[in-house]
Amino acid sequence: MKLTAYERMPLDQSWRARAHQVIDTHEQLSRLNPAFVRTLSRSLGVMALSGRVCPVLFEDGRAGVFVVAEYCQDDQTQAVLKLLEQKGFRLVEPSIFVLASALLIAIDRTDHVERQGASYAVQSDTPAQRSSLGELFKEMITWAVRHAASDVHLNVDKFKQDSSVYFTIGGRYLCPERYRYIPTATMLEMLSVAWMGVQGGNGAVFDPMIEQQGRLNLNLVESSGVTRSIALRWASLATDSGPSVCLRLLASQQLELTPDLRTLGYLDCQINALHRARSLQGGAVILAGVVGSGKSTTIATLMRDIPADRKVITIEDPVEYPIPNALQNTISRTLDDRDGNSFDIKLKTIKRSAMNDLLIGEIRDSAGGRALMDLAGCGVNLYTTVHAGSVLLIPDRLASSFIGVARDLLATPGILKLLVYQMLLPRLCSMCSIDYSGLKSHQQLRDFEGFTRDADWLDRWLDAIESLTQTDRQVLRFRSPSGCNTCQSRSLLALPGTIGRTVVAEMIEPQREMEFLDGVKKHNGLGLLRWFNTRQCTALSHPLMTGKSVHQAAIYKMLIGQIDPRELEIRFGSFLNSGQGCGASV
Repeated sequence: MKLTAYERMPLDQSWRARAHQVIDTHEQLSRLNPAFVRTLSRSLGVMALSGRVCPVLFEDGRAGVFVVAEYCQDDQTQAVLKLLEQKGFRLVEPSIFVLASALLIAIDRTDHVERQGASYAVQSDTPAQRSSLGELFKEMITWAVRHAASDVHLNVDKFKQDSSVYFTIGGRYLCPERYRYIPTATMLEMLSVAWMGVQGGNGAVFDPMIEQQGRLNLNLVESSGVTRSIALRWASLATDSGPSVCLRLLASQQLELTPDLRTLGYLDCQINALHRARSLQGGAVILAGVVGSGKSTTIATLMRDIPADRKVITIEDPVEYPIPNALQNTISRTLDDRDGNSFDIKLKTIKRSAMNDLLIGEIRDSAGGRALMDLAGCGVNLYTTVHAGSVLLIPDRLASSFIGVARDLLATPGILKLLVYQMLLPRLCSMCSIDYSGLKSHQQLRDFEGFTRDADWLDRWLDAIESLTQTDRQVLRFRSPSGCNTCQSRSLLALPGTIGRTVVAEMIEPQREMEFLDGVKKHNGLGLLRWFNTRQCTALSHPLMTGKSVHQAAIYKMLIGQIDPRELEIRFGSFLNSGQGCGASV
């Protein structure tokens, strides 16, 4: 067995007792005393350690080592320290400085710290520099995967020396400290290197001045040593302060299927409606929601149980989840819709493939609208998603000038089979959620906007909830501000006291609700809203969701202790300021 340098020199272990100092930002680096002057990697011939271990010189002539956290106690760090002593350098105390990866890479690429604003231009790289920037990019994505992030947001600010990386985790937009201060020049150069691996992108190089999109596949090595394939959907926005790149994380070639509908949060009556629509011949099942509301997850879960004797084909941009027995296709779509013709050609080929069920990942333009009009009425079971703010707004979205589906077609019985609008709300941790008395005893009682409230306000608030729901406050549960080991073990950045998110949804089965089809044909939005809000439905505490809005579905989950009432107020408004507050969300 090969021994490390540390194991080969058991008598020389004093270096492990050396203290180290953590440096997170350029500002902290500039305050070092003695001041940092330049790197010594090139003169010592250790450029191979770039991005991990970097020997440095200080203004008093002494030397030390900048390292990333993983190399703080590594034998390579010890070897560099000994090399410095062999070359006649005296070591500072502490002699080891732990830097964030991005900061160390920025220092490695220059012989001094740039204290002026970072250049907006992307500089050329050597192969070694490109490798270190590529590793930094992979580190960020690995961190995102480890913390169950759905999106990574790299926000470049050309007017500041440092830029930041945010992550969407559990629906929250978060910036961990380790990625809060990344040299702007390094961020731009890293994005330029990462873009080299993008497929189907508009542009041969990363251009900070224009919108670009494409797909990127990465192989990440997990802590267990297992290699995991991750697909990223790249979308950059050219803002006044610089490019903002949003990366949607998609599992590539994953073996695990999505959770079942019940685990996602769908109730039994809603699952029955989804299964009923799936079994009917012809027509479209359309899921709506905002970005990140889990539409693709739900539709893949619904389709994976289609009987094996039906031929299933998908067109996605890109394929997000595996659907057993489906022939899944990725088709690239550009920002300016120049590929509409290729989309039409793909559809013509698929129509000759004698399929029974077809998934179009998202209908967002006229090409998707033409596909819906062509296929929904010819006996094919069509599944798709759209961006819409409620179930009532799905027909308006499809009939808009962007998509162009004729209202007469949408109002034809059998074309729209099932319409679903869903959102995701934080699900309370069952191990640490508290009742109203526990909430009342908490030292800092906060409302849904984060303002501190007193016990009198709490009583008025709970009275309003009781009056609206006709239930006792004893059934309510609230989020523990500190969480517990059960919920915190999922992710330290997740909202304390919650475990993941749960679906709340509203549905319309048009063939069972002819008033809806009549309103769609006549473009009578006000009449549809009035009809939707006055449909007969069971009590708010009853599990049957027929006729209920997404707000009422959320109230039901609040009454069974799954959702904190304040989470409903964030989406639907305060219980104190709403007379009824349970209508359709339009």
